[in-house]
Amino acid sequence: MTNKVISLVGARPQFVKEAVIASEVHKTSAWNHILVHSGQHYDVNMSDLFFEELHIPTPQYFLEVGSSSHGKQTALVLEKFEDILLLEKPDMVLVYGDTNTTIAGALAAAKLKIPVAHIEAGMRQYPKNMPEEVNRVVTDHLSFLLFCCSELSYQNLQRENITSGVYIAGDVMYDLFLRMKPHFMKNKMLHNLNLQEGKYILVTLHRDFNVDNKENFLSILRGLNGLIERTKLPIIFPMHPRTQKRIEELNLTKYVDTMHIIKPVGYLELMGLLEGCSNVVTDSGGLQKEAYYAKKQAAVIMPDTGWKEIIESGWNQLVPGNAAKELLPRILENKFIAYPDNLYGDGNAAKVIVKNIMSYLNK
Repeated sequence: MTNKVISLVGARPQFVKEAVIASEVHKTSAWNHILVHSGQHYDVNMSDLFFEELHIPTPQYFLEVGSSSHGKQTALVLEKFEDILLLEKPDMVLVYGDTNTTIAGALAAAKLKIPVAHIEAGMRQYPKNMPEEVNRVVTDHLSFLLFCCSELSYQNLQRENITSGVYIAGDVMYDLFLRMKPHFMKNKMLHNLNLQEGKYILVTLHRDFNVDNKENFLSILRGLNGLIERTKLPIIFPMHPRTQKRIEELNLTKYVDTMHIIKPVGYLELMGLLEGCSNVVTDSGGLQKEAYYAKKQAAVIMPDTGWKEIIESGWNQLVPGNAAKELLPRILENKFIAYPDNLYGDGNAAKVIVKNIMSYLNK
């Protein structure tokens, strides 16, 4: 009898990870793969476009939870996903990363005694009360199989006495980056936005501790304006709908008048912008790592990051939001450091993950 695995996604990084895993599953006919989309990110440019670009099958289920507070969003996914689990009775649930969708999926499965596999396990960062950190820690402790991107993530789990079912798989985002690199839309984006290669800075911001806190957000925007003045480079800012809303609510519009604001873009377009830029400023867990893969240094607007390997190597730099006004204008002065190779595997993470899930299910 064919095993059944439900893969639960809901946010941008999870869509791209799902694309890599699903491709390997279908290539090897590993199991009956059912895709559930929570709808945590519901904007068409943030979700449907990924399904089109990355050839992800249409989800069998769409939960339509939309945007809400952490508690409400988590509760909605938990309630709706439980109904699907009761109906489908899968042999395993696959969750990704550290979103509200992730923790809700893991909780729903655990309550029904369905094994959970967590892709991107073992990441740890401060502050410990940030929602993503709470999500990843609880998910790790609920999971039967834990797939780490790096040796450091593996060691984090060892320190918490999580030793069974733990694997260093590498990063599926690197698998995808290598696979899709020939299709990145660098030339298209440079042409459409009238940009010169290596002559602009790519910016994304969406974290609540940055954009919901007026003092922090103002510090960041002032820092970005200082960066423009110091480097004479334009800023290209694909703006998350939530960030746009906060700018209007907090009366900060005049601080982005100096920047080129564009709507959120698809993966291939964003990677094209990344390939063509000089440097990156972001609070995205995915983009700070993709910047490393593209050999572009990033200023990471967070008090801490789960991708400590890149920070410890000196390639990326942490810039807390409340210090951004002072630190951001000088961030490009560190650009001559040697590139640190092979922090996250060799581009075969999906094979390792699918192989070990199959082994677990076939026992």
